[in-house]
Amino acid sequence: MTPARPSSTRKSPSPRKDARKTTKAAPGADEHRVDLLEAMLRIRRFEERCVELYSATKIRGFVHLYIGEEAVAVGVNEALTPEDAIVATYREHGHALARGITAEAVMAEMYGRTTGCSGGRGGSMHLFDAGRRFYGGNAIVAGGLPLAAGLALADRMRGQNGVTCCFFGDGAFAEGEFHETANLAALWNLPLLFVCENNLYAMGTALGRHQAQTDLAMRATSYGMVAWSVDGMDVEAVEQAAQRAVEGIRTGTGPHFLELRTYRFRAHSMYDPDRYRDKAEIERWKSRDPITVLMDRMRESGAPVDKDAARIERRIAAEIDDAVEAAEQAPEEPVENLLRHVTSAPAQAVI
Repeated sequence: MTPARPSSTRKSPSPRKDARKTTKAAPGADEHRVDLLEAMLRIRRFEERCVELYSATKIRGFVHLYIGEEAVAVGVNEALTPEDAIVATYREHGHALARGITAEAVMAEMYGRTTGCSGGRGGSMHLFDAGRRFYGGNAIVAGGLPLAAGLALADRMRGQNGVTCCFFGDGAFAEGEFHETANLAALWNLPLLFVCENNLYAMGTALGRHQAQTDLAMRATSYGMVAWSVDGMDVEAVEQAAQRAVEGIRTGTGPHFLELRTYRFRAHSMYDPDRYRDKAEIERWKSRDPITVLMDRMRESGAPVDKDAARIERRIAAEIDDAVEAAEQAPEEPVENLLRHVTSAPAQAVI
């Protein structure tokens, strides 16, 4: 598995059409593609509704949109089992929905209601569901990486065959936590999948302005782990790469690293004026919208994608409408409960 060659320029690259994988549909592929399409559309429509709700001040605080990157969360989740663990970033709505956390639980959390997946205490950046082994939602850049190493180590010490998948952005390469975690994961042969969502901008700083070597997969190989780059705008390419990596990890070949080359169509956050990116660059990447890429491929195979998409859109619209209604009716946490989960209960004296 050979990593991509070093980039010859520090400028932000254009979307790479040559990285797109086109294969003939295998038996059952059309049905699976419909599932992939639905998962990506659910994320897209959920976040578009969040934009409306944020503008109406129904949702407060920081909101970081995943629009444009849906293929990464959906494709990687297809390779994981319920026994595997996931650690995500603050841009994690897509990861949570792809994992199976309901739109209702996520929307209630966005509203800060007690029915949210984190009890209304986390909000947009701290989605959490231990039952689904979804461990955040972490607001600190690279902060989830050491947690992922701990989860992977714990699984191995318990004799479990789980894989821990940690999502993070290209900005994490500037943090010591990435390098410490990569070193320990390789040293201890941990069952850890590093998934770098390289959207070319760490907040407002272009990759070439904060990294001397912009081929992140090649840099990961310096820690002795298998690593390669993938077209992050192609959900099927992401799924295939993730399956390959997870299979390698399960057979004991140590941690693997995937650099998913993707792009966020919206600004870093709802507060960001997005003045650091060229508008033409954004439009070039939008021409490789992962939803459009998949739908075009389905049309080429003769699948009735437009009919399928219309049916999916109706179902998702109703699902999100129900989630918003439930969130608006859900209770806020009573003031007298605000200290719950802040400190542990006092120990009872033993007489």
